[in-house]
Amino acid sequence: MKSLAPLATALLLAVSTPAGAQQKPGVADPSRISGGIYDVDANHAQVIWTVDHLGFTPLSGMFGRISGTLTIDPKAPDDAKLDITIAIAGLAVTTASFGEHLASASFFDRDKFPTARFVSTRVKTDGIKATIEGDLTLHGVTRPVTLEASFIGAGYNPNHKVDNVGFVATATIKRSEFGLGEGAPLISDEVELRIIGAFRKQP
Repeated sequence: MKSLAPLATALLLAVSTPAGAQQKPGVADPSRISGGIYDVDANHAQVIWTVDHLGFTPLSGMFGRISGTLTIDPKAPDDAKLDITIAIAGLAVTTASFGEHLASASFFDRDKFPTARFVSTRVKTDGIKATIEGDLTLHGVTRPVTLEASFIGAGYNPNHKVDNVGFVATATIKRSEFGLGEGAPLISDEVELRIIGAFRKQP
């Protein structure tokens, strides 16, 4: 009979090793950011919006189907450039009927304005935080918007086999300024945005 010692040892190691002991490839260390052009990781980038619904509850939705680039030089972080395009068809909400209402001509008018776009005009970094000023074009209207961003992590992603970088940014906009003020003020004019910025370096 074969010895059970190797199996017992393996089981002991499995039980004694903490579940989170495996090192994550992304680390919150800005020195791990390599310079170059990064594409949006469309599977993991999100734009989440939240409004106050009639004073009863917050209501959130999410945009996926995001594309664009981040150009960054670690030696000159304030020269970074961000250019993001969001497909209105990538909107995800609670029900299909609600999604079709938001996509209709009475709101986002997806057929006439199929995308939104944010292009940075000025970046100011401070450690792991950055203020990103830029122009947001939404529903055919372009207005300045400021993102407050926090660096999350960078490193080599073994799945993509390229360097990745990620951050989270927040902003507040008034939807009426973009011609999307239906239902205000019962449904809040102010919209809180939370952007999950996921990027993979171009090979």
